[in-house]
Amino acid sequence: MKQFLVLVLTVLSSWSPVWANLGDSGDTIEDSYGAIIERHLRDDGTVSVRYHKDRYLYGVIFAEGRSVSETYSHVKGTDLSEKEIAGFLKANAGGATWTPDKKTKERRFERSDHNAEATYGKMAGRPTLTVRDLHGSTPEIEN
Repeated sequence: MKQFLVLVLTVLSSWSPVWANLGDSGDTIEDSYGAIIERHLRDDGTVSVRYHKDRYLYGVIFAEGRSVSETYSHVKGTDLSEKEIAGFLKANAGGATWTPDKKTKERRFERSDHNAEATYGKMAGRPTLTVRDLHGSTPEIEN
């Protein structure tokens, strides 16, 4: 019975992606997001890193060694499901809650502590969720 329970937990954990969040260090992000595809030092001193793990592409901008902006999209360019969007937002909640901002045409989310915002829309032709720290240096990630 124990072996069956361990097997079930292993399978279930492999179905859901591992998420890091805003404010995490490069080591934590790399452990969660997998293989680095590309890394660029940007003119403003931030570092842009793209990762690939399982069916996701992750884009992260680091300022002073901490994640200040993250993007999430499918490798195949398909839409993220509502469950996936909710999971990524939850990982970036920081103890706060997310609510949809219904005042705009594009899908936006506001965090209750007003320290981060999220948008879901096309970025370089790919449906992408972008989560940004509002108090750090958060330039756009180029997809």
